[in-house]
Amino acid sequence: MRSGALPLAVVLVVLALAPARGDVVTETVGYGHAGTALEGYLAYDEAIAGERPGVLVVHEWWGLNAYAKRRARQLAEMGYVALATDMYGAGKKTKDPTVASNWSDHLSGDVPLWRGRARAGLSVLRERPRTDPERLAAIGYCFGGSTVLQLAYAGADLAGVVSFHGSFPTPPKEADVNAAVLVCHGARDPFVEDAAIDEWQKRMDAVGADWHMTTYARARHSFTNPAADDHGIDGVAYNETADRRSWRHMRFFFQQELFAE
Repeated sequence: MRSGALPLAVVLVVLALAPARGDVVTETVGYGHAGTALEGYLAYDEAIAGERPGVLVVHEWWGLNAYAKRRARQLAEMGYVALATDMYGAGKKTKDPTVASNWSDHLSGDVPLWRGRARAGLSVLRERPRTDPERLAAIGYCFGGSTVLQLAYAGADLAGVVSFHGSFPTPPKEADVNAAVLVCHGARDPFVEDAAIDEWQKRMDAVGADWHMTTYARARHSFTNPAADDHGIDGVAYNETADRRSWRHMRFFFQQELFAE
């Protein structure tokens, strides 16, 4: 299994390139897909003039909760237009793993519906007046990480996608992956077998995808979420070092993919 890390010295230089923080504004955005009313969370810095790149944020299997919204605000502070998309339905979020599993399984069991729901959020982001429609990316966490990979497999018009502690759905043989792909994975994630990762890498190579995977030592599933330990699920734990490093790697990846001449 291959893995690697972006050069830390380069990553640290990139941090200085992010726009200064201004006044982040948030909005609730209603939309719909396949008869389901959805409610996204939009964040942007109103002090920045003109269009800027847009980033779609796809939540964990818990639904569109405070964590996904916080990530959207962080991206807005960096100068992006960010939309934390809604995959389940307006107001649907839970702390019950059984409910969360049922909701996520309902979508992942119907790949056209799954991809369509994610594309609906991407369309909302693309159409916002501050978004540069030619510079779009998507990030996702756990279930959301798998979701952004599905967007990439579907040939969505994205410069790049980043999966944080997601699963590794195998790309179909006919996949047309236009987006660059960064996967941030915990070395001790018990929910992903090495064989699944090996198969994913081979299939991504077979379809000619531009992918990069970084593995973080001692990191378990959901390593980016400070509230991960609250759920009491074996194998799920926050890892501050992996959280910090993976966010920096994402920032450098975006500088390459969204700002490349």
